[in-house]
Amino acid sequence: MLVLTRKQNESLMIGNDIEITILAVDGEQIKIGINAPKNVDIHRKEVYLSIQEENNEATKTETNLLENLNAFFKKKS
Repeated sequence: MLVLTRKQNESLMIGNDIEITILAVDGEQIKIGINAPKNVDIHRKEVYLSIQEENNEATKTETNLLENLNAFFKKKS
């Protein structure tokens, strides 16, 4: 993990098109601004993990559905 120190109104760059700016510091809270291309998804980590979990569950459901359909049609043959 790269650790950087930044002050309010200072930025850092990720690649050529993502800029992260420290907008405010208030006690333990830090407000950041992210300037990135529209095709880059940006989520809080807990939201990102929730999306990943839902996607994994959906994949399992689709697999089970396909297996059940396959078994159904084999019985009909």
